Amino acid sequence: MTLLIIAYLGGALTILSPCILPILPFVFARAGQPFIKSTLPMLIGMSATFAIVATLASIGGSWAIHANEYGRLAAITLLAIFGVGLLSPRTASIITQPVVDLGNRLLNASGRPGSVPTAASSFILGVATGLLWAPCAGPILGLLLTGAALNGANLQTTFLLAAYAAGAATSLAIALLVGGRVFAGMKQSLGVSERIRQVLGAAVLAGVAVIALGLDTGLLARLSYTSTSKLEQVVLDQLRDNDANAPLSEVASNGAMPAAVDRTQPFRSNLPVEGAAPSLNGAVEWLNSPPLTTEELRGKVVLIDFWTYSCINCIRTVPYVRAWAEKYKDQGLVVIGVHAPEFAFEKKIDNVRKAIKDFKIGYPVAIDNDYKIWRAFENSYWPAHYLIDAKGQIRYHHFGEGNYRQTEQAIQDLLREAGSEMLTTTPVTPDAKGAEASPDLKNIRSGESYLGYKRAVGFVSPERLRADAASVYSVSQPRLNEWALSGTWIIGAERAVLDRPDGSIVYRFSARDLHLVLGPGATGKPVRFQVTIDGKAPGSSHGADTDAAGHGTISSTKLYQLVRQSGEVEERTFEIRFLDPGVEAYAFTFG
Repeated sequence: MTLLIIAYLGGALTILSPCILPILPFVFARAGQPFIKSTLPMLIGMSATFAIVATLASIGGSWAIHANEYGRLAAITLLAIFGVGLLSPRTASIITQPVVDLGNRLLNASGRPGSVPTAASSFILGVATGLLWAPCAGPILGLLLTGAALNGANLQTTFLLAAYAAGAATSLAIALLVGGRVFAGMKQSLGVSERIRQVLGAAVLAGVAVIALGLDTGLLARLSYTSTSKLEQVVLDQLRDNDANAPLSEVASNGAMPAAVDRTQPFRSNLPVEGAAPSLNGAVEWLNSPPLTTEELRGKVVLIDFWTYSCINCIRTVPYVRAWAEKYKDQGLVVIGVHAPEFAFEKKIDNVRKAIKDFKIGYPVAIDNDYKIWRAFENSYWPAHYLIDAKGQIRYHHFGEGNYRQTEQAIQDLLREAGSEMLTTTPVTPDAKGAEASPDLKNIRSGESYLGYKRAVGFVSPERLRADAASVYSVSQPRLNEWALSGTWIIGAERAVLDRPDGSIVYRFSARDLHLVLGPGATGKPVRFQVTIDGKAPGSSHGADTDAAGHGTISSTKLYQLVRQSGEVEERTFEIRFLDPGVEAYAFTFG
């Protein structure tokens, strides 16, 4: 229920974002028409079409993108007829009488005296509009599409996307009701209904032209999405915190344990019982340990850590998990990392094995490539921590980074409850370096950005993004949180692959740290690169994976820290130029 509310509110906020602009002419062309017979069916058709197409696109790969392109062409044609009919029914009938008659019968949009819109015609207009609607992938829609990709096509995915679309439709309906009253007042006071209808027709045709030329993803990308994304993030954080952390406020406090403990009574933690721990069956392989089961772990306190090795939030959490595993192993704590991949390359067990070695992880890791353990816990986040007591019951959970003191206090509580006579100790303070270091939260103005077409936003190369095909791109001047490609690239569902040498990626960002998930490609040959900041070598602002001159080499598929600003954090233009072909680029993250 919480996710449905989050999805609905996220959709409602879409009207504040520039990405809603291309469909507004089609919506407001219905201003002044009966709400029940005209506006409502159109919004229903738009919402239903978006939910279905987004569900297929989130799990269907490139075929869904190509199929939607054909749908866009059909929708553009239909809406162009609609616009011409509004602008000049007589001209339209002379040019192509049969097609216009069909359009008029479907849409009842000719404006002829006595024409009355029907629910069916309005629904068809909504379907056409829904095929053109490509909302911004803000935090909330990003969460929904990530969940869809992990869980596959199911009713829950469609319901969540439908809730998102319904939220957007609600805000549009409110705007249209207000606009309808203004529209009606203008007609009554000015007597210029014909001119108004023609202006609406011109607006519709302008919208069709913008979408047909791809300017809806080019020009609109230059408008700032920051304010809407921040609003979405506030809604997401507030509802998620209320849902996930409500029981935690009653339990392990962030303070130290009392120095005096009554040894005559067994210690009983006030952590609530959240249910029996699910099975750990389903891992395709275990690393650092033979397979473990919940039954053989009875009597132990178990920390389950859901992570994936290229996730920056997980990377920054690893030092704490690693320190807890070492500090409390003799007290009865068992730490189990459940590696649930986000990208396809993270399903390769050799990649995970290397990451475990690089992160110096010695505790057991279950390879959950099929997300069976993920689904058993009904998990939705990276990272996510679940604490299981000695009786096999979940007693605590926390999603995301942070709350380290509270989590460690919960570990101590459950160990004491299990019979450990450990003394009160201070919380761990790992000496984290490089990408593992905590983020500079107060200065982050840039968020995670994906380079694959499935979740790409902010792409501003003048050339239109082409799915799964080699294409030459050029760099325009990006604004904050925009990016562009230069050279010959193949943009796939979750990555961009450089097809020839001497290509680059440019990103305008504002954060202390910039990371980029990169890989050497199918051949595995190292790829050399050079980084610049505002056109100059990074110097003391170089990241852990570059030198002062900005040079570095991609030898494995992982997250690379490319920038750590040494002075005052400011808005910068980052560029990485690849000297060899084949590089695979997945996602930017910041800290």
